[in-house]
Amino acid sequence: MDTTYSTHVLDNGLTILLKEIHTAPVISHWVWYRVGSRNEIPGKTGLSHWVEHMQFKGTQEFPSEFIDREISRHGGHMNAFTYLDWTAFFETMPADAIDAAIDMEADRMSNSLYDPEEVESERTVIISEREGQENDPTYRLNEAIRRAAFPTHPYGTEIIGQKEDLYTLSRDDLYNHYRTYYTPNNAVLVMAGDFDSSEMLKRLETAYKHTPAREVPKTYIQPEGLISSPKTIEEHGPADVTTMQMVWRAPAGNDPDIFPLTILDSVLSGPSSLNMFGRGSVSNRTSRFYRKLVKSGLAVAIGGGYVTTIDPYIYTLSVFVLPGRDPLLIKNLVHEEIEKIIREGITEAELAKARKQAKAMFAYSCENITNQAYWLGYTSMFSDPTWYINYLDNLSKVTVDDVIAVTSKYFRPENCLTGIYSSN
Repeated sequence: MDTTYSTHVLDNGLTILLKEIHTAPVISHWVWYRVGSRNEIPGKTGLSHWVEHMQFKGTQEFPSEFIDREISRHGGHMNAFTYLDWTAFFETMPADAIDAAIDMEADRMSNSLYDPEEVESERTVIISEREGQENDPTYRLNEAIRRAAFPTHPYGTEIIGQKEDLYTLSRDDLYNHYRTYYTPNNAVLVMAGDFDSSEMLKRLETAYKHTPAREVPKTYIQPEGLISSPKTIEEHGPADVTTMQMVWRAPAGNDPDIFPLTILDSVLSGPSSLNMFGRGSVSNRTSRFYRKLVKSGLAVAIGGGYVTTIDPYIYTLSVFVLPGRDPLLIKNLVHEEIEKIIREGITEAELAKARKQAKAMFAYSCENITNQAYWLGYTSMFSDPTWYINYLDNLSKVTVDDVIAVTSKYFRPENCLTGIYSSN
């Protein structure tokens, strides 16, 4: 895969990353804003996610019906995502139709309307979305675990926000959040596909030359340290299968520990994809936890993973327990397997297989133009694109001792929270 890209910063602070890919007449255009649930305070949670929704309600020049119609009629597709540290919007279009996406994104950076009636309509949509998620046992368990894992950090609040806040947030709350964070000096624009970089840069300069920079408030948040109060959280409700989650603190995305953690993840539960937009699939049937829990008849399925974030987040192991099996027995077996790695390490064969699996998952997540644009923007939110470019090399440098060290540092029993969701 060609890793060549160019970086440009406009006078208003907008960072532009351009990657030419001439394999098909397609362009993927992303705008990433450095704002997510991390930038919210108690009483005002859910702002970033709601603002993302409002950005599809149109401007004077580009009404909401134009956005859908214009993208669709050219055979393109669009979407948006709000996460812990960022909010992103994208359009993937035929190369000769990309101007509509460029002009629309440039306009809604500053000129979205936030009509009060639209705000109220969207309040109903988002509260309904929140209530629908509350019917999912995994969501309810995850929310309880997150609150316990982050007693002070905003990572402990669900991105959609607390329901009580969704009832009270006002149009002015949303609009002020938008005007505070949706500014060129707080954004990264990524373009990948079939274009000439010098011509595209001129086109983008024209689109954004009248968009002024604004001061963005500095965010000072104390990261959470290792989980120091291990406990078991129990939730109950309708459920066919008992669900268990075990979480440990994970390193920040820009911490070198993330690479041995990637190998450990592959060894324990099978490789994870860090691409939340496009994923490949690699079987976890040879992983230690699958063999110990699923093949032994204790669990229906297992899965593990983490995400790369500005501040330390969590590594989560999810276990779907077979009826009649004891979750606490499973918890003890998990800790035993981790302690075994701390004492004995892993074999060179395991290291080689885990590295191969993690590299394969990464390759799957880079297989199209949209995903390559994604990686440039995503890594800019917690590091910079060299993280993505050097990812495979950094995995190749991981040793058995590195895996032992990261296991010992983060995965001790005393640094683990356990959540169990079972039927009433």
